[in-house]
Amino acid sequence: MQSKLLFISSKDPKAGSLVVALGFMEFLKSRFKKVAFFKPLILHSRVEDTDISLMRSYFKLDQSYELCYGMTLKEAQKLLATDQEATLYKNIIKQYKKLESEYDFILCEGMSQKDFGVVFDFDINLEIAKNLSAPVAGVINGYEKPLSMIKEEMLLWELSLKEQGIPLFALFLNRLHNSKKYTNIKSFFSDIKPNLFFLDELESLNRPTILGVLEHIGAEILYGDDEQLLRIISGYKIAAMHVEHFLNHLQEGDLVIVPGDRIDIILAVIASNSAKNAPCAAGILLCGGFIPSKKVKILLDGLSHIGLPIIFVDEDTLHTAEAAIQTPSLINMRNRRKIAQALGLFHDGVEQSVLVSKMVDTKSKLMTPAMFEYLIFEKARMKRSRIVLPESLDDRILRAAEIITRQKIAQVILLGSQESVTHRAGMIGVDLEGIEILDPNDNQIKNDFVDKLYTLRKSKGMTREIALDSISHVNYFGTMMVYTGMADAMVSGAMHTTRETITPAFQIIGTQKEVSIASSLFFMCLDTQVLVYADCAVVRDPSSEELAQIAISSAKSAQSFGIDPIVAMLSYSTGDSGVGEDVQKVRDATNIAKNLAPNLLIDGPIQYDAAIDPIVGDSKLPGSKVAGYANVFIFPDLNTGNNTYKAVQRATDAIAIGPILQGLNAPVNDLSRGCSVEDIVSTVAITVCQVV
Repeated sequence: MQSKLLFISSKDPKAGSLVVALGFMEFLKSRFKKVAFFKPLILHSRVEDTDISLMRSYFKLDQSYELCYGMTLKEAQKLLATDQEATLYKNIIKQYKKLESEYDFILCEGMSQKDFGVVFDFDINLEIAKNLSAPVAGVINGYEKPLSMIKEEMLLWELSLKEQGIPLFALFLNRLHNSKKYTNIKSFFSDIKPNLFFLDELESLNRPTILGVLEHIGAEILYGDDEQLLRIISGYKIAAMHVEHFLNHLQEGDLVIVPGDRIDIILAVIASNSAKNAPCAAGILLCGGFIPSKKVKILLDGLSHIGLPIIFVDEDTLHTAEAAIQTPSLINMRNRRKIAQALGLFHDGVEQSVLVSKMVDTKSKLMTPAMFEYLIFEKARMKRSRIVLPESLDDRILRAAEIITRQKIAQVILLGSQESVTHRAGMIGVDLEGIEILDPNDNQIKNDFVDKLYTLRKSKGMTREIALDSISHVNYFGTMMVYTGMADAMVSGAMHTTRETITPAFQIIGTQKEVSIASSLFFMCLDTQVLVYADCAVVRDPSSEELAQIAISSAKSAQSFGIDPIVAMLSYSTGDSGVGEDVQKVRDATNIAKNLAPNLLIDGPIQYDAAIDPIVGDSKLPGSKVAGYANVFIFPDLNTGNNTYKAVQRATDAIAIGPILQGLNAPVNDLSRGCSVEDIVSTVAITVCQVV
């Protein structure tokens, strides 16, 4: 198997090679089953390379850490010092070859210029790329550089690569303050015509987190959970004055550096974070080896929510401040926000069609969970629909909203008062830029919704008083937003039951004309394929007609997500071998579905093993085009479907995405109350894909 290879490199520090590497890796994982990450040189072997750790963890790469790098900088320096440059390249190639035969694509990242700039008097990255016969994606740091300087660097890239005979796959002009004004330099190159991409500067990517400071200066945690430690620092404030004067200088996102015995400052900062009319600090750094006394700590412990991390060190204030300010801004596995920002930045500046045409020349029927997730996200980004999230007081919703916005998956509308939502977001360090906040107590909108709901449901016995009471519930308000076109879809359920989420949708939005019943499905993401299970959440005991409709709806849903549907109507008996009311229901449903959708590949009744295993399928139902190859599984009732999806999920470590409602006039989807931030992001992406 011939592996494919790309080498990402920059010629100056802080160019953003990792941002480009993250974007490429997400793209590659969506197109190839086995992708490897390789750094020819790393700084040292005592501590894991942060880029390698991030790639292995975030993208779940199936390669050991030892196979992710060639050698250390010290080893390379020693070989060069003893005039063994050829041996250096041979050793790197030898390590690379261990990956080549096992992986479909290998993404290489060159070493940062700041780490070897004083060691080598030549561009070691390009020499390694040449010896690996790798095309190069160059990254140029355009931060605060005039156009003339950027053109000079582009010319340097062109001359360097032409001189060494290295193909230039693309150039990324990164960290630009206004990328649109640079597009006219595409014609600058004379002979070679590489792909040219423009990425804007994101200040938040270059700001450290509380966790970064903690690790950089060796501080310890007094208060703060994992999420709080990931808060981004906007600035630093040394608190050396009285409280009333200090509060005049405190700004949003500050790390307050203060001697640990200044209890007045500590309490003032905590109070500021709790107040709705004051800035929220990112955290407090206590200096001098002082920590609050036992009595003060009892007082702090008694607060319902301190709302910000507090860390401490033994060093004095001056040395602590000097060290803290030098904290580098890193993107690592623990910081999902920065990863989301980096991926969103890449998608904003890179035409995916170019990557497809240049890097992928074969189409595989393989569908891994990573491929499916990327397909969903890619499709959602093309639509950028307006999604209302009613549960804005849930921290998971706020964090997911930020990620959704940064990755350009959807335009998010949060329900709640501007003051309350903004304050809560500030307390947990979430950036709401680009996110709309709508107050459901806005009388003009609320009264309009009450009138519309009353008109819509009065024939069902709804009074105006009941309509007013219903619209006071955020799920009814959000559903009415979808019904009136103020939003394209709604996702809820993190704080509400399934019934509270979907009942308004059934009452207000209703089902499509050609659909007799709304139902649900789960996408079951296994190792090398994605299956559709339905119905596992909504319809308790469908009739034959309803079961046929569920099958047709599920097939259409599968097709809309890139899955060519092969539908199995499941039962405890296969073909004509069984008798009984339950089997007959499935047999009738199969015939109804075939009549309603004659072009649909569907068969039943069939047992699960015969539907998914070709050998068993050929034995139990010979001649069937479905047996052994099904990817859409229709269960006879909710009891069977719900238990089966949970059993498969636990037994195979499959990722179950859902339940996804289908058949409604507009998308409304339900979250589990135990959902994670990642679950919310995925559900929103799928919901966007359902928008017509």
